[in-house]
Amino acid sequence: MADTQILLQLTDIAKSYTAFQGAPETPVLRDVDLDVGAGETVAIVGPSGSGKTTLLNIIGTLDRPTSGRVLLNGRDLTALGDAELAAVRSREIGFIFQFHHLLPQCTVLENVLLPTLAGGPEKRSEPAHSRAHRLLHRVGLSERLTYRPGQLSGGERQRVAVVRALINEPRLLLADEPTGSLDRASADNLADLLVELNREEGVALIVITHALSLAERMERVYRIENGMLVPVTGHVAGGV
Repeated sequence: MADTQILLQLTDIAKSYTAFQGAPETPVLRDVDLDVGAGETVAIVGPSGSGKTTLLNIIGTLDRPTSGRVLLNGRDLTALGDAELAAVRSREIGFIFQFHHLLPQCTVLENVLLPTLAGGPEKRSEPAHSRAHRLLHRVGLSERLTYRPGQLSGGERQRVAVVRALINEPRLLLADEPTGSLDRASADNLADLLVELNREEGVALIVITHALSLAERMERVYRIENGMLVPVTGHVAGGV
C-alpha cells in the first residue's frame, strides 16, 4: 500500500456499551488501528458478537467510537456533527447489508435511484439515471428495471442493493454479510461481482463476512479477537 493513497484511517478506536445507566461499561473494541488505501479490498472476520458490525458502523458513521479517530480522505469524521455525517454517508460511503432492504412498492430502477434524492456528489462523472442504467446492465439486470423486489430472486435483489450502494459514486463501500442470506451459487456470484466492481469503479471495499469464499477474494483479511483487529497470517491476495 506504499504507493496507494490512504483513504481511510482508524486510530486507537475503542467502543464500550452500558446495559443501563450506572452499569459498568462492557468493552467491545479496543486499540483498533487500520489504514485502507483507495480502491483496496479488506475482509473482517470473527465470531458473532465479536464487534465486527460495531466496527463497520463506526467506519460508516452510523455509530460513534467511545474514543479514537476515524479519518476519511484526511477528514476527521469523529469531529463532525450529525448533519455533516449524514452528508458524508450520502456522498462518500455506500452500504450493503445481509438483507437488501429494498422498498417493495418501488421498481428496481426507483430503488437504485433513492439515494440520489438525498443528494449526491457535487460533481458526478455521469448523470444518475445513466449510471443506474449502466450499472444495472453491468450486473445483468437491464431486463428487470420495472420489476419490483417481490418479482426477483434473492441473488437479483442483492445485486440491486449493490447497484444502489454504488449509485452516488462513493469512495468507500461497506458490506455487512452481503452473501449471508444467499445460497452458495448466488453467494459465489455476488462475491465475484463485488471484486469486479471494486476494480471497475475504483471504490475501496470493506467486507464483514463469515464466508471464507468471500474473505479469500480480498487483498487483506483481519480477525477481531478480544476486541482487537488482528491480521490473518498467511493471507495473500486471492487466498486465506
